[in-house]
Amino acid sequence: MKFICERSILLKEISIAQEVISSKNAISILSNIYLETAGDILIIKATDMKVNFETRLPVEVKETGAATVFGEKFLGILSSIPDGELDFEQTNSNIIIKPSARKIKFQLKCIASEKYPEFPAVNKEKLFEIPVKSFKEMITQTVFAVSDDETRYFMNGVFFKKGDNKLVMVATDGRRLAYSEKEAPSGVEDFEGIIVPPKILNILYKRSGDEGLVDISISKNLIFIKFGSYNLSSILIEGQFPNYQRVIPEDQKNSFVVNRQETLEALKRVALLVEQKSHRVYVGLEDGIMSISSEESDIGNAREEIPCKYSGEEVSMALNYRYLEEPFKVMENEEISVFFSESGKAITIKPVPESDFFHVVMPMQLD
Repeated sequence: MKFICERSILLKEISIAQEVISSKNAISILSNIYLETAGDILIIKATDMKVNFETRLPVEVKETGAATVFGEKFLGILSSIPDGELDFEQTNSNIIIKPSARKIKFQLKCIASEKYPEFPAVNKEKLFEIPVKSFKEMITQTVFAVSDDETRYFMNGVFFKKGDNKLVMVATDGRRLAYSEKEAPSGVEDFEGIIVPPKILNILYKRSGDEGLVDISISKNLIFIKFGSYNLSSILIEGQFPNYQRVIPEDQKNSFVVNRQETLEALKRVALLVEQKSHRVYVGLEDGIMSISSEESDIGNAREEIPCKYSGEEVSMALNYRYLEEPFKVMENEEISVFFSESGKAITIKPVPESDFFHVVMPMQLD
């Protein structure tokens, strides 16, 4: 294998490939990135055995071939070299990397490409397309609420389904729920709910633009996503996702409206003196005012008042401040509505005006 490639172009692709890799063991094939030249194309692959990544980019191929290189060191080498053309040449069990305009030479050990895992085939007959911008908006409003409790593995991903002409995404960790839906494009067949690991969704969110379409194919235990020159696939999480519809409050007669940015800034200040195990803050409501305060502790406490649109009885509720902060961060609206029935029951957070997403947060004990 021998090829010439622009450093900045290759660096971008190798950075994405390295995100997929989970093993940091230099002698493991799963720590390696697969490289193959064919025609005038360089094929790049990476996997952690659950999530698979593949992309292709045009290069000047001198000799065809394939090899795998230790991803962490390969990325480090590319990051250290100035921009310009790079020469790559495979010799026996090494890949030699040389900038065309500099007297620098790296020799990196490689593992034979035959040992690299095979990627699953894609069922192209079941491919459907949706606008990448819409898909990213759904990811934004849900992925942060995924549980990291591995004993409740069925909550370790985002629930995704299509029914009633809508695409729906839901995430929960048992104490909060994030819901987003979009009108399904014509021609997309209904599919049963699946649980998608957040890793593949985060890669798409960070690496795709807002224009164009994303191709999606779903099989019994696999999701395949294609956007631009990137092909991603992931094993789905097995298990029964919780019945999220039972958690969504149906009748909440009380509400207040706050400025999103003012609330975020107040939460940030009060959080400086919040107990870091519980993350509890107290939210108080009275006519025209919302207060946010931390618990009394040996360190001290904090309290801040901000204006809000509310008229009614005085109310006090205890909430995990992160469960307020995170949905407020991903919303872009100037004002946010919070609906509730009473202080000890779930609240629902919605943008003003209401849109196609919302967030449900369970309260904490007041004492």
